[in-house]
Amino acid sequence: MEKMKLIVKLLIVLLITVRPVFSFAATADLLAGTAKVNITSSSEMPLHDSLYARVLLLKTSEQELAFIAVDQGIFTSDKLVQKCKEKLGISQVLISSSHTHSSGGSDKEYIDSQIIKALQEAEKSMFPARISAGSRTFPQLGFNRLIVREDGHSRESWFSDEHYTSENPERIPFGPVDPDVGVIKVEDLNGTPRAILMNYAMHSDIVCSNYEISADYPGVACRKVEEAFGDDMTCLFVQGAGGDIESLIISSRRKGPDDTFKSDYRTIERVGELLAWETIKLAKSIEAEADIKPSISLMTDSLHFNGRFKHDADYDIHISTILINNNIVIATCPGEPFIRLQLDLKRKIREAGGTPFLFGYTWSEGTWPNYIPDILSAARGGYGADQSWPEPIAVGAGETIMNKHFENYLRINGLMRTDYGPVGFKGGSQWKTIEIPSQEN
Repeated sequence: MEKMKLIVKLLIVLLITVRPVFSFAATADLLAGTAKVNITSSSEMPLHDSLYARVLLLKTSEQELAFIAVDQGIFTSDKLVQKCKEKLGISQVLISSSHTHSSGGSDKEYIDSQIIKALQEAEKSMFPARISAGSRTFPQLGFNRLIVREDGHSRESWFSDEHYTSENPERIPFGPVDPDVGVIKVEDLNGTPRAILMNYAMHSDIVCSNYEISADYPGVACRKVEEAFGDDMTCLFVQGAGGDIESLIISSRRKGPDDTFKSDYRTIERVGELLAWETIKLAKSIEAEADIKPSISLMTDSLHFNGRFKHDADYDIHISTILINNNIVIATCPGEPFIRLQLDLKRKIREAGGTPFLFGYTWSEGTWPNYIPDILSAARGGYGADQSWPEPIAVGAGETIMNKHFENYLRINGLMRTDYGPVGFKGGSQWKTIEIPSQEN
């Protein structure tokens, strides 16, 4: 009996001794937490595949960010943001809609409550983390759906003319497009992937007018990535500037819920598999640098624009420019930006030394502006370019937003001076003299 008591005392001492190991998370440079929750709320339509919200919390001593990726066409919620800040202490909330066209009539209050549950779960399971990122070019899955016609203006791909067939059945790769998939990988200190942000620019309407609930190809892609890395890994799909990009592979549209024609869901399976395959390969190839101290810096802005035709329209556009580990640059933009804006911003950020990601369809507060075309597309016209509900945003708004992101990135990384330059420059001699040894005969 005495021996048993001694063993119990030793076990108690051991438990007390190892307890401080768990406090490592509280002092880690970067903490992360992730969770996934079902948000399917509509009973008005048949269910083909469920809708989810996936969340990623990132926390340093100075910042706590929540990335929330939802299988919704468009999702904004002031109440959700307020609850996140007041109840959970999250300083910045970013809600990214996958833009599936098959989410049905969703219950916003139910979705809000489910997302809060997911964030609470993520907060309870936070772990010391490290981050890596990269991009990979592969054969394009989409094409630019605004096709320039004989008069120099554009019309949508679903309008045929004497030259082109409606819906692009020939799968002509009209451009421009961005063929890159971007990955931001969050792993624990053992190197196990725990979350992946998958960034790709293409409309999620492969099975549009299917009259059934579906997360479209992003749902398939996320599921395939999660299956590849195991149950403890969450994959968040984040749209890029997919406002004018359509999938080359689509299912024919139904005329109504009573139409006997059935949507071909093999289309979303195939596109989702192709995107997942590239994402998995990229995620396995990138590694976090062990000697880099994790850091997160953030700048936010509120930009105001008028309408294009109705100048009394007011758009209050909130954006966030995020710099992770002094290299990974995330530029957020609400609404549906056009792809030229993404291509130009990524080119400039790469030239300045950053690894760029444009998170389109990503809202934090303010106005949801619908389509945001580049200036050339606005001039050529077409759906989303000079036709947008309720009113197209002012010409040049897209370039202004992207330029502000680029400026903010240069301010965050310290390259943009806050006072007159040059500072710390040391001039050298105008001439460099090199003594040439004499040649002996």
